[in-house]
Amino acid sequence: MTEIVTSGSLANAVRVVAAIGGSTNAVLHLLALARRLNVAFDLADFDRLGHDVPLLVDIMPSGRFLMEDFAYAGGVSTVLNELDDLIDDLEHTVGGASLRDLHRDAAPPDGEVIRPRSSPVIQNAGLAVLRGNLAPNGCILKVSAASTALMEHTGPAVVFDNVEDLHRRIDDENLDVTPDSVLVLRNCGPAGYPGMPEVGNIPIPQKLLATGVTDMVRISDARMSGTSYGTVLLHCAPESAVGGPLRLVRTGDLIAISVTGRSVTLIVSDEELEQRRADAGPQPEVPSRGWERLYVSHVTQADEGADLDFLAGSSRPTTRYNHGPVVDSDQLELEHSERIEGLGG
Repeated sequence: MTEIVTSGSLANAVRVVAAIGGSTNAVLHLLALARRLNVAFDLADFDRLGHDVPLLVDIMPSGRFLMEDFAYAGGVSTVLNELDDLIDDLEHTVGGASLRDLHRDAAPPDGEVIRPRSSPVIQNAGLAVLRGNLAPNGCILKVSAASTALMEHTGPAVVFDNVEDLHRRIDDENLDVTPDSVLVLRNCGPAGYPGMPEVGNIPIPQKLLATGVTDMVRISDARMSGTSYGTVLLHCAPESAVGGPLRLVRTGDLIAISVTGRSVTLIVSDEELEQRRADAGPQPEVPSRGWERLYVSHVTQADEGADLDFLAGSSRPTTRYNHGPVVDSDQLELEHSERIEGLGG
């Protein structure tokens, strides 16, 4: 595995995710892989490596076409060819061949589903990492699926304490919300809602949808599906359930985001935030037993992959078996092959 998952292959993955408008879930998966294998790679690398990568694939939710159309147009191989110098195509793949071997004969871009770099769907489409007093360790935004008009925005918060609160109130006619509001959902991160559900794509209130509103700024410590669209800041770290600043936001507070400045700011004085922290009371109790207790006690924050902390680092080779003596793996494979041949005879 360490020969396949390297700093170079992870950099390739970040750039391909940007070029195809890939899911924000790639952030968690790649960070967790890197930590398990002791590869130097962190959240900042997504911005560093992907910020200037163009969106080349015009598929939903960032574009018009379907994944099936992307496959027929040439798929990832065509994208790799077009990315050219942005990709280290000498990196090895699981089949033993290099990336170059796999995409050298790919079809050229069709100009519709897959664009050439000279005519991208969006010029700079990588995932953006925003930081500030609302997300000291970062949160992410899928630029290719966001609304340009909302990438620099300040508005009053409308806060939901959990997903149940969200479902109960989001379509209430009496909810004090406008198109400029910033919808905030908390307690849905790795520990606050064990498993970190895909609920970050907070729905637009029905009364605003009825007036033609199709997007709003939304912020949460949750995930969202790769098929979702909108100006949605996700994976706020640290999450509210472990004392993150999202816990301190109150409805009516002004929140400012700047994608250009890579910032997300709760416009409340430090003194007021300290007072709120003192008044907030204890954090949620860790579950008393079982898998949920193990998970909540050991899950890392989203900026580290939302993985179990004791899985970081390479594992030692297996030297014990439940039954019988230690057997060389090559010998086992040979004996297995001989048995299969015997059955065929």
